[in-house]
Amino acid sequence: MGGSVPAFEHGPAGPPIVLSTRRLTRLDEVDQLAGQVTVGAGVTLGDLRRHATAAGWESGVDLAGRDTATVGGTLATNAGGIRVCCYGMTRAQVTGIEAVLPDGSVVSHLGGLDKDNTGYDLASLLVGSEGTLGVITAVRLRLHRPPGRSTLALIGVSGFDEALVLVRDAVAPDVRLLAAEMVDDVGMRAIMALDDLPWPVEQQWPYLLLLEVEDGGDADGLLLADDADAAIASDASTVARLWRYREGQGEAFNALGINHRLDVSVPFEYLATVADQVRLLFDDRDDVTHIGVFGHLADGNLHIEVIGPAENDSSVDERVLNLIASVGGSISAEHGVGRQKAPYLGLCRSEAEIAVMRSIKAALDPQGLFAPGVIFTA
Repeated sequence: MGGSVPAFEHGPAGPPIVLSTRRLTRLDEVDQLAGQVTVGAGVTLGDLRRHATAAGWESGVDLAGRDTATVGGTLATNAGGIRVCCYGMTRAQVTGIEAVLPDGSVVSHLGGLDKDNTGYDLASLLVGSEGTLGVITAVRLRLHRPPGRSTLALIGVSGFDEALVLVRDAVAPDVRLLAAEMVDDVGMRAIMALDDLPWPVEQQWPYLLLLEVEDGGDADGLLLADDADAAIASDASTVARLWRYREGQGEAFNALGINHRLDVSVPFEYLATVADQVRLLFDDRDDVTHIGVFGHLADGNLHIEVIGPAENDSSVDERVLNLIASVGGSISAEHGVGRQKAPYLGLCRSEAEIAVMRSIKAALDPQGLFAPGVIFTA
């Protein structure tokens, strides 16, 4: 989604070729009747959002890296971001797709019909395939009416269990939850140091919960206790300032040193357990300087940051991913499997499932030309 491409050995057809879709910046006029738009894979999420907003709509996927992440990148990994609780993952936004397959043929189905059950849903298959089945060049996306004024609260909490109760009980029944995000005190201090920000609430807490609701901006949509330690905002500038504590987490952890970032999803009942246990996994490691946990509470997606070990130290991934698998979680929530996690695919997929996936790959790319080593090991 705008990141780097790791080096890898020659594939079956010779030296690798890195293909960029950055120039595919098609940005069609918004279809006001359908509430959809067709865009190229190289369009950034920021440009898409601005284009949709100018037409009175909102795009469904939003990320902190919106001005560098591309639509094609989010399609490749089926990214989620901060609005999954409202609009769903990337796949839920797609109503049509265009892609080039490994044999050079082009499949294009950009009509945008909400109901179209004529055979297999190729768009759903290609989204999340990480470039292993084809190169997505354009997509037809469903848009949404933007929310009205919102209220945001940054609330001190003792842990994930308390935060989950707040998400359940503190949102009034007649308002819409826009976001529920968690940041631990390690991440809070990292972003405070990076951006010279103050601690946002009165007391020190191990976690901060960010809740945003659509309530007309009158703060009635959040049913917080009188003694809740919270920073609450409804004006746009303060809302944006409070969001920075969450959206700056990636940059803040990168500034601390070599960063092993694990993107995982966890059943709600095990979020607290994982957050506690992941810190104990590295008690025997003097080279681990920081361990942080933040992420999308509303959908159980955690970003686990382990700072310090050498970049090629695969034992970090192995320890964390085995913990995630032991509680029935997924080793990849929204960043993809890639090559790094390919050896661990069997932790959360059965042999039968992997065999089906390999057969699909073999049918569309029998020579293994596209994204060799991604998702599957050789």
